[in-house]
Amino acid sequence: MSRHDTPIIPPDLLLQAYRAGIFPMSDSRDDPEVYWVEPKMRAILPLDGFHLSHSLARTLRRGRLRVTCNEAFDAVIDACAAPRIDAEDSWISHRIAESYRELHRQGHAHSIETWQDGPGGTEVLVGGLYGVGFGRVFCGESMFSRASDASKVALAWLVAALRRSGAQLLDCQFTTPHLASLGAVEIPQARYLDLLQAALAPHSDPHAPSHSGGESAAGAAGPGAGAAAGGVPAGFAALLVDAAAAGLSSSPGNFIAQSLIHTS
Repeated sequence: MSRHDTPIIPPDLLLQAYRAGIFPMSDSRDDPEVYWVEPKMRAILPLDGFHLSHSLARTLRRGRLRVTCNEAFDAVIDACAAPRIDAEDSWISHRIAESYRELHRQGHAHSIETWQDGPGGTEVLVGGLYGVGFGRVFCGESMFSRASDASKVALAWLVAALRRSGAQLLDCQFTTPHLASLGAVEIPQARYLDLLQAALAPHSDPHAPSHSGGESAAGAAGPGAGAAAGGVPAGFAALLVDAAAAGLSSSPGNFIAQSLIHTS
């Protein structure tokens, strides 16, 4: 069966699950079945608690990695699902991958990509992440890196874009040493569900400090910008406009570093 013949999880069912605080996984790349996960402990990355190390700030300022949004979603999910030396078979099965491709086509799943100059003047995809966005919530699914700091740069841009769009909650599902080093924390699932419902409430205040995201950086976008402005893609685009207005259009990474230092 080709990937195009793979039966997908219906998009409405997937989004309903995320709004209920659960998500799908599989046992292997070729597993046709999915199981629904509701962890007892949930990892989130508070949007006011992103840890920007000196080395990562330096990487952002140097601008050696070009960062894009939604330019290579298929390539990112394929890279995230590819075999890794330090991991068992991927939980991102063909069925799950196809399900998220459809979510992306419908505008509910997004990717951040990092690119590096390659041979012959070409650009090479060296890192990235993808996840699902709804309301003032973004649920990160997976990330990959083929160059130093490539996934960290993608995550830094994601955090900045979420803050710019008025988001309140960045879900990381499970904690890892890598995510913990960037500021991710574990909270009980019951607490996560409270934060999720608050972020989905139509009149939630994006400026209200909370453990999920702290004080939003959406001041320029105004209250309610998370839902109205289109989440990650709109936040990403707004960052580029902000960088240009600050005279840093040729070095948007420097602008991201500054914004994260000033507001973390």
